[in-house]
Amino acid sequence: MDIRKYKETDIEEIADLFYDTVHHINTKHYTEEQVNAWASGNIDKGAWNRSFLEHYSIVVVEKGMLLGFGDVDNTGYLDRLFVHKDFQGKGVATCICNELEKHIRERGVRKMVTHASITARPFFEKFGFRVIKEQQVERKGILLTNFIMEKPL
Repeated sequence: MDIRKYKETDIEEIADLFYDTVHHINTKHYTEEQVNAWASGNIDKGAWNRSFLEHYSIVVVEKGMLLGFGDVDNTGYLDRLFVHKDFQGKGVATCICNELEKHIRERGVRKMVTHASITARPFFEKFGFRVIKEQQVERKGILLTNFIMEKPL
C-alpha cells in the first residue's frame, strides 16, 4: 500500500468509492432510505475537491487502485475517512489515520475530532477516540445517527 497526497484527478474514483462503501458497508447500521440520502451518487465534486485541497488530504493506493481516503483540517477535524468496500479490515483506515494524526501533531494541534457513523464508531474507539455526544444529522430530509468523537493528542 502506498500513501500519497490527494490529487484533483482522484475525485472521480473517490466519489465512486464513497458511494459503494456507504451502500455496501453502512447498510449494516442504516436503512436503505438513510444510505440513499447520505450517498445519493450525486455529490458536488467541485466542493469536495476544494475541501480536499484546503485540508491535508491523502489517499491509499495499491496497484493503481484507490483503497481509501481521508482528510483533516488545520484544527484537527477529521472530515472524511472511507475505505473501499472490498478492503475493510485490512489496515487501510489505520494507515490513513496514523498519517493524518502525525500531520496534525506536527502542527501542534492537541486533539482530533470527527463525526463518526454508527459503523465507524468501533474503529475510532480502537484508535483512541471517545464519544462526546450522539447526534442526529439531517441529509435530504432524512435523519441519521452519528457520534461526535474526540482524541486527545
